[in-house]
Amino acid sequence: MTSPEQKTVTSAFRAPGALHWRELVAENAADKEQLAEARKANDELKNVLLASLQMQHLVVLAGSGCSQSAGGPSMQDLWNGAVGEEPKAEARTTAGKVNQDLKDQNIEAFLSRVEAFLQVNQDEVVSEFLNSSKQVILDECMAFLDPGKLGDHKTFLHRLSRRRVRDQRLQVFTTNYDLCFERAATELGAVALDGFSFTAPRRYDPRFFGYDIIRRPRSGDDLGHYLEGVFLLYKLHGSVNWATCEKGPIYEKDNPTPSEACLIYPARGKYQQSFGQPYLESMAQYLAAVREPNTCLLAVGFGFNDDHLAEPLLAAAQSNPNLRLIIVDKEAHARATGTTDNRFWRALSELGGRDEDVWFIKASFGDFAQMLPDLKSLTQADTLMKAIKGVTREP
Repeated sequence: MTSPEQKTVTSAFRAPGALHWRELVAENAADKEQLAEARKANDELKNVLLASLQMQHLVVLAGSGCSQSAGGPSMQDLWNGAVGEEPKAEARTTAGKVNQDLKDQNIEAFLSRVEAFLQVNQDEVVSEFLNSSKQVILDECMAFLDPGKLGDHKTFLHRLSRRRVRDQRLQVFTTNYDLCFERAATELGAVALDGFSFTAPRRYDPRFFGYDIIRRPRSGDDLGHYLEGVFLLYKLHGSVNWATCEKGPIYEKDNPTPSEACLIYPARGKYQQSFGQPYLESMAQYLAAVREPNTCLLAVGFGFNDDHLAEPLLAAAQSNPNLRLIIVDKEAHARATGTTDNRFWRALSELGGRDEDVWFIKASFGDFAQMLPDLKSLTQADTLMKAIKGVTREP
């Protein structure tokens, strides 16, 4: 007999302290009892998300799963582009020199060995392979972007950025190089404060993260109101349109070359590079965000494979009593039930099992975007009624 943890689950969530997952879709659409249970689970999750989105600090950690919903490349796609489904001659030659087994199709491990090799050796073939691989990564992360495929990103930003003006601005931290969030914001008429100047050519300066935008009336004594739809965007690993100037500053530039592109390529040196400029400011803000009281952090499409981001988040989940962590991943059920060797998934699953405020939702980025409640659609009466129901609900 298949146990509840072993059977295939399409969409579900696990609450803190719960032994089982609550399914959001009835396995048998003709079963009224299953339909009623799925409807009840959806209502409960919606109420949890509604309360979470209204916490004082709302933080998003977006991983590659978000970009893949818009057609972005997976790590396997990057491997196929750089090395080839059938390894290319230069890839085989390079692998032989750096002692990499090409059966282990891990682009991060391969490029790590390549970079380590070039630290102590001068080799034209290996150097050329590294440059061509970087060009492939740049191309793969730029070529797929299609405004027509950004519906999930637009829904996600539209619902999360419509917060009360007295709350802190939404903070989005992303490991992705692409421009999905920026283009989605443009389509919405929203504003992403990304650390770059407001005038062209746009130059990076951390001071711009401290700026905000208000709507000032044309006359009267009113000093203005905060503009809706403004959020902070931190590109933790850089961006495909960041370029390093010869004199040092970072500027926005279309189609930068691999040598001038300012991003942290997939390799094990990400930890060290993340604590250099221009990434240092984003890392500092991330480390501070997970320690803030009354904070909800949504980890969406993030695989917990970057130790320098996963370690602080795990530490915060263990020590920050005012942090609510909601982990959303299309493989969350399998990863949180012990079928992974990733220590962060195991540790966070154990925390949730001990009734810490760690939630797991098995859903794709697009499905989760649709689950999010629209805060602006609630009238003050609706909000008050929900609050009363929450207080008076019997345990």
